[in-house]
Amino acid sequence: MTTMGSGDFTYEPVDDWAKLPPGWLFKEIGGIGVDSRDNVYVFNRGEHPMIVFDRDGNFLRSWGEGIFPRAHGVFVAPDETLWLTDDADHTVRQCTTEGKILLTLGTPGKPAPYMSGDPFHRCTHTAMSPQGDLYVSDGYGNARVHKYAPDGRLLMSWGSSGTNPGEFNIAHNITCDADGWVYVADRENHRVQVFDADGKYETQWNNLHRPCGLFMPAGKCPICYIGELGPVQRVNRDAPNLGPRVTITDHTGKHLARLGGIRAGLGPDQFLAPHGLSVDSRGDIYVGEVSWTQWPQLFPNQPMPDDLQSLRKFRKL
Repeated sequence: MTTMGSGDFTYEPVDDWAKLPPGWLFKEIGGIGVDSRDNVYVFNRGEHPMIVFDRDGNFLRSWGEGIFPRAHGVFVAPDETLWLTDDADHTVRQCTTEGKILLTLGTPGKPAPYMSGDPFHRCTHTAMSPQGDLYVSDGYGNARVHKYAPDGRLLMSWGSSGTNPGEFNIAHNITCDADGWVYVADRENHRVQVFDADGKYETQWNNLHRPCGLFMPAGKCPICYIGELGPVQRVNRDAPNLGPRVTITDHTGKHLARLGGIRAGLGPDQFLAPHGLSVDSRGDIYVGEVSWTQWPQLFPNQPMPDDLQSLRKFRKL
């Protein structure tokens, strides 16, 4: 049996978990969410944007066709609605678990001016405070976090492009804890920045490589699951110990375990491009990868395999 991680955070890969209908493909996966019944919502860039499974991988339903051009982020709110971020559409949509759209933030298909600071230009993810305020990381064409009231009113924004505290170089993901702290995956600055509820910089977590996905379970002093992209530049893409991987930390950023090989690959204990991740009530981890994008950057002289995986499940032991 292949195992990954260490100590209290040891896992085994679950092969061929998701049972897709015949002929269906994920292509690649932007985000994953899990509801209170451990149903898994896979937000992907294939023909069927949202595909829903039970915890055993049985197909339940799909929706979102024709609405989401480029799936990016999933957040499952305490009321079980889904907040879905589409960076190509420049929108955040609140949906029911059946796909009914309840609220849309942003103008579909119309980005704010590049690096203007106005919402949105290729927004990436959402998070929610204990009071129900919504935070949006924005993202590729901005270097910003926006805070919204529960009714969709913009309350404030913070951040600019750069490397100093409070500045971002691709604000790629965001999460909140039960005390209201806001954690932002500052991807190309290789760090997670921590802010109070009003955007005041508090600290940062380093010793990460291109942090891409963030997930914190509910509750006090949660642990954090961080999906890290590995190197893709010609000069360092074969360097060991840089990812891609999943790092598990406590709420202060202290490393508790790491999943993944010393380099990118197709082995059961390796990743290509962890992008979005979530954890169910039993501690099993679901990881969505943007493998189709990453493969030609990692292995430019090798043909893309026909069975390239984008969805991984790891059972906690």
